[in-house]
Amino acid sequence: MRLCFIHQNLPGQFGRLIKALCDDPANDVWGIVDTRAAERARRVHPQLNLLPYSVPAPAATTGAGGVHPYLTDVDQQVRRGQVVARVLLRLQAMGRAPDLVVAHPGWGEALFVKDIFPAARLLTYFEFFYSARGADVGFDPEFPGSRDRELRLRVRNSVFLSALNDCDAGLAPTLWQKSRFPDAYQSKISLVHEGVDTDAIAPDPAATFEIDGHRFRPGDPVVTYVARNLEPYRGFHVFMRLLPKLLDANPAAHVVVVGADDVSYGARRSDGRSWREALLEEIGPDLEAGRVHFAGRLPFAQYLQVLQVSAAHVYMTYPFVLSWSMVEAMAAGCVVIGSRTTPVQEVLEDGRNGRLVDFFDAHAWVAAIGDALARPNDMAALREAARRTAVERFDLRTICLPKALSLVRSMVIG
Repeated sequence: MRLCFIHQNLPGQFGRLIKALCDDPANDVWGIVDTRAAERARRVHPQLNLLPYSVPAPAATTGAGGVHPYLTDVDQQVRRGQVVARVLLRLQAMGRAPDLVVAHPGWGEALFVKDIFPAARLLTYFEFFYSARGADVGFDPEFPGSRDRELRLRVRNSVFLSALNDCDAGLAPTLWQKSRFPDAYQSKISLVHEGVDTDAIAPDPAATFEIDGHRFRPGDPVVTYVARNLEPYRGFHVFMRLLPKLLDANPAAHVVVVGADDVSYGARRSDGRSWREALLEEIGPDLEAGRVHFAGRLPFAQYLQVLQVSAAHVYMTYPFVLSWSMVEAMAAGCVVIGSRTTPVQEVLEDGRNGRLVDFFDAHAWVAAIGDALARPNDMAALREAARRTAVERFDLRTICLPKALSLVRSMVIG
């Protein structure tokens, strides 16, 4: 098979699939990637052929002839799509026309695939369809939506509507994310999660994690929180504000926070500070020194140790994309205490394989976390059920990767 993967942050969601396809010497696998992510993409597999592209500069949004504010995202998506189209023309000139193109449409990179390679099959990853109601927008009263934002979302979805129309098939990682897309296209979208390596991510009673002069082990009263970036979409503001009461109620507890200071979703602060800096200024005087540890981003081995020593793992999210980290925490046998929001409720069942708490109810969060810390021996059933859920629904090798490979082969071979 001749395959081409397109993702500005390659491998993105396609890492395991690319590796599996590259392992077969009969496959010719190419990747198109933003130059800023090319070095990481080169480490995916030695048989992956890369074609990096440079991101075009955005258009001006002010002054005569400026892009309408609703069109800033679309304008940049078209610019990226045009650059990627030129890369595809290079691939064509090399005589490497793909049988299948796999792409994430979110940045516009897949806009012109069918124009360059009309005979190629197109498989598109559908992560999220924006809406002014029923999901992230307007969910948090601290960050209310606006009429302008609602109208802009309709325009922002145009690239996804184009992708839905152009693709031969699509895939989405969870039922809720799939359900966000228009009913008319539901039959095109298969449910295929990226998968979790439950062999590598598993409980370890001998694990240790060291930070700030402390060494934590399983059984210690350690509360953990993980997000790619520490931001409101993942409930970081709610979590930080409940910490003074949590620490006061649990004098032996420590908190380990994993995540960077950038923004993945939602808006940046207007003052230029990170959410961590702003929230530490807001509540820092109420935090007992030396009990909250910010680890930043961690290498995988240390990240896994954090999960393995956790006594209570907090996962919060707006009604939005479900993080890999929640399923990974379940695979590691964590007591996962999650927000009672739709994407979490698809996986976590209160009292069976974790706990569910209202996103904004600080008192309930403190109580649920405190209960996990106070009764560690009674949490064994929740831990076992959490891991079982991860293995039975999200295991990489036995479930998710075979599904993805089957979809790819069916599209190429028929």
